[in-house]
Amino acid sequence: MRSPFIISRLDRYVFGQLALGLAVATVGLVALIWLTQSLRFIQLIIQRGLSPFVFVHLTGLLLPSFVAVILPITVFIVTMFVYTRLTADRELVVMRASGMSDGLIARPAIAMAALSMIACSILNVWVVPASLHDFSKFEFQIRNKVAAFLLEPGVFTPIPGHITVYIQSRDKHSVLHGILIEDSRQKGQPATILARTGRLVAGPNGPEVLLRDGSREQIDPKTGRLNVLSFRRNLIDLAQSSTATDQAAPKTSEATIWQLFHPNPAQIPPATRRKWHAEAWRRLLTPFEVMSYTLVALLAVLRSPFRRQSGIIVLAGAVLGVMALVALGIGVDSLAARQNAMIPLIFVVAAGPALVCGVLLLRGARYARAQPA
Repeated sequence: MRSPFIISRLDRYVFGQLALGLAVATVGLVALIWLTQSLRFIQLIIQRGLSPFVFVHLTGLLLPSFVAVILPITVFIVTMFVYTRLTADRELVVMRASGMSDGLIARPAIAMAALSMIACSILNVWVVPASLHDFSKFEFQIRNKVAAFLLEPGVFTPIPGHITVYIQSRDKHSVLHGILIEDSRQKGQPATILARTGRLVAGPNGPEVLLRDGSREQIDPKTGRLNVLSFRRNLIDLAQSSTATDQAAPKTSEATIWQLFHPNPAQIPPATRRKWHAEAWRRLLTPFEVMSYTLVALLAVLRSPFRRQSGIIVLAGAVLGVMALVALGIGVDSLAARQNAMIPLIFVVAAGPALVCGVLLLRGARYARAQPA
């Protein structure tokens, strides 16, 4: 009997195939998801006239969240593929003939799953919230601060913060002509600002427009009269102040573990606090799905008899089983967000299959045998 504490050449051989397959599958799926998700930002980049580097930077901040979501699935796919190929090439038969039990044969995949669990935990707890927070700040900067500098002549350009700007033309010296600004930042007191010329300048909070020879028209809500104020020079801030954004509560996906467990009562209502508490436990417990899906794949391959038709049925059953676990996990997460008493179900769904499959895999020594031709 081989010692379970000695790393053999076969362990390194199988682990190398798993690592290579996991890297290729993860990169391929992440690239596919990145392409599909980044299409919604192409129009934003084109309309703003920004460089491709800005597009790559913006969408690149979403990559950690993609990896955290697909990592359990890619580990399952790679484990099933590698061990199915080992079975088809009779390599598992040789390993068993040399005295290796199913537990020793499964050891490289379990080691890969353990490393993936650690990576998934780091992504869920630290990397993904930080990257999504940076993504929101960068997107806000593009939509709010950068957008106003790229006003198109003859187009009504909405700017975040309830402002719409129209310019008739722009000359070669970047002077704006025929300016109309609809300012609705004050609720119930919209104002229309007209100016003959103007120029965009950089202010402390973002873009500002320096208007010349214009007027500000506003209806008095008390009297209903139209007040017209003429000016020779006026400076209008087009950027939405980031102070309110910084003081607002972060999104659930951007909050840290500490914020999720200890939300600010002044910012987070009780109903949202339940969602935050469930999200904190979800981040901590969902990495166990990696081990669960891996052991489902190992159980399907190592415990199924080596027959073409029955093997395909068992593998298809494993795929359907993992799909059912994914759907069940989504439902349990939603249920726990409404009722925190259901949070233990997150652990049951995430780690329960690993315990069950681990016991079945290590129980006895029922080896699959090929049907004689």
